[in-house]
Amino acid sequence: MNKPEKETTVDQQIRRRTFISFGLFGVYVAGAVGAWRWLYKSPNEVPGITSGAHAPLRKALNKTEIFFRRLAFNESHLVKTYPKEMAAKKVRFNSDIGTEGVLPPEQWTLQVTKKNGQVLKISLDQIKQLPKTEIIYDFKCVEGWDQISHWGGLKFADFIKHFGLEEEAKMDFVGMETPDQKYYVGIDMPSALHPQTLLAYEMNEKSLPGRHGQPLRLIIPVKYGIKNLKRIGNITFSNTRPHDYWAELGYDYYSGL
Repeated sequence: MNKPEKETTVDQQIRRRTFISFGLFGVYVAGAVGAWRWLYKSPNEVPGITSGAHAPLRKALNKTEIFFRRLAFNESHLVKTYPKEMAAKKVRFNSDIGTEGVLPPEQWTLQVTKKNGQVLKISLDQIKQLPKTEIIYDFKCVEGWDQISHWGGLKFADFIKHFGLEEEAKMDFVGMETPDQKYYVGIDMPSALHPQTLLAYEMNEKSLPGRHGQPLRLIIPVKYGIKNLKRIGNITFSNTRPHDYWAELGYDYYSGL
């Protein structure tokens, strides 16, 4: 006579736990939907250096940036590298904004605006005369894909030292843009000076092709691909955020990995 009662008690406990579980799940779903509706209906941020995102989302992105810059980012931490044979022979290409067509190196000059307003004009030959650094790493895109690729060029930190830009490097940000100013990025200085950040002029040990940033591009492994500016034409320095193409369209300004 006791066995049926015991089975009944167990069944009741299972049903009760199932009911509680579904109830909690329902509350979670309702909360998530409510939060999404609240965010969707929230006002957009005031347009400026960043725009296009809902104000609460931008606030969260900015808080995340502070966390990564102060606590998570380590200038001595190196991104994982790979042997040359693992590098893609056909490097993926996403966009040619600001890099349409071919720009022969002899028709290109890098312009660097110093703190005092002086403009340095630097040729590709001047850059290639300095020690070359190579890196094979996993290039990551905000779209979700990644690809191991092989790049060669001048360390940005060595570029700063050679051309006497130490005072500029004490500022908070560096801005870079294409010669036609159609594409531009803002980079926090610690990331720019990271030992793996390059001004790259080679891909797979050959000169950069047009669609990959000929004749000089930024390779910054601690950032997503949107920060890896192709065909650098101008470099500036500042203590405030420079304008940034994708941040103006609602993306995260920091875009760190």
